[in-house]
Amino acid sequence: MQPNRPNEVGYAGVGLTFGRAPLVLDPAGLAGADAAILGAPFDEGVSYRPGTRFGPRAIRTAEDVAFPVARPHMELGVDPYAELDIVDYGDIEVYSSDLVRSHGLLRQGVAEILAAGAIPIVLGGDHSLSTPVLQALAEHHGAGGYSVVHFDTHADTGSEEGEAPHGVPFHRAVIDGHLDGANIVQLGLRGAWPWPEDFQWMREAGFRWHTMAEIVERGIGPVVREAIEHARSRAPRTYLTVDIDVLDPAFAPGTGTAEPGGLMTRELLWAVRTVASSLDLCAMDIVEVSPPYDPAGITAMAGHRVVLETLSGIALRKTGREPRPERP
Repeated sequence: MQPNRPNEVGYAGVGLTFGRAPLVLDPAGLAGADAAILGAPFDEGVSYRPGTRFGPRAIRTAEDVAFPVARPHMELGVDPYAELDIVDYGDIEVYSSDLVRSHGLLRQGVAEILAAGAIPIVLGGDHSLSTPVLQALAEHHGAGGYSVVHFDTHADTGSEEGEAPHGVPFHRAVIDGHLDGANIVQLGLRGAWPWPEDFQWMREAGFRWHTMAEIVERGIGPVVREAIEHARSRAPRTYLTVDIDVLDPAFAPGTGTAEPGGLMTRELLWAVRTVASSLDLCAMDIVEVSPPYDPAGITAMAGHRVVLETLSGIALRKTGREPRPERP
C-alpha cells in the first residue's frame, strides 16, 4: 500500500476512495467539486481508548461492493453521485504525537476545500478535529455566519485545563471567537458528563441541546425538526458534526467512549439526511469511529452510511425536488 501523500504514515492513506470517487491530491483538482472527502487519521486527542486514527480508511472501505459508482436513494429518489461532483481529497499528513501540527494541516485542508466552493466532508479521527474545522469556517464565513447541528453523547464543552482535546472543541470555539454559542444545537446527550457547571456555562453562552430522554419522550422527528428550525433561524448555512457514539453501543461498539442508551442507526440515518436536505450545509464530519474495538466492522459501516445519507440529502436539496420514494 503506497501512501497517497509524501509524508503519510502507514495507517493513513485512502486505500480505496470513498464510493470510488476520483482521488485528487492538489487544490487545483477541487475545481468544480460540490463535496470533497478529507481524512483526519489522528487520535492523540482522546481521553480514553485510542484507535480512531484507523477510522478514515475503515469508513472508506466499509462499502466495497464492487458496483459502479451509483447509489440511487430509495427514499429520496435521488443519486448523490449523479447529482453531485464528489472527489476524495485524501488524508491530511498527520504527525503522530503532534496534535497541534495535525490540527493545523486539517485547518489548511478544510480551508482549501472551502476556497474551491465545495463542502468539506471530514472523516475522523477524534472529535478534537472540530477545533480546526470551526476555525476554518470562522475564517471563511465569520463566527456568526454559520450554525452547528451536533449529534453526540457528549456536549464536548469541557473547560478544565486538563480536559482531553476531543472534549473541548465547542467550548474552545466560543471562547476563541470562532463560534457564536447561540448558533449551536446538540442532540443525543446522555450519561454523566459534562458537569453541571459546564451546562451552566452552556446556558449562559446560548447553547441549545436535546437529551436522549427528551428524544424518547417526544420522538426523533419533532426534535430534529426543531433543531433544523433553530439552525436555520440563526445562520444561512450549517455545519453538521456527528460523533458515532451518539448511537447506542449495540449499533456502534467501535468507539472510544461508548455510552449505553443511544440512538438506533436507522434513527441517525433519517436524522442526518433530513438535516442535509433541509439546510444549506457548509461542512460535515463523522468522528470517533475506532475500528480496533469492532472486529465485525458495523461501526465503520454506520459511519460510511451517515456520510452517504448526508450526501444524498445535499443532492436532493440541490435538485430542488421533493423526495420521490419508491412505493408499490
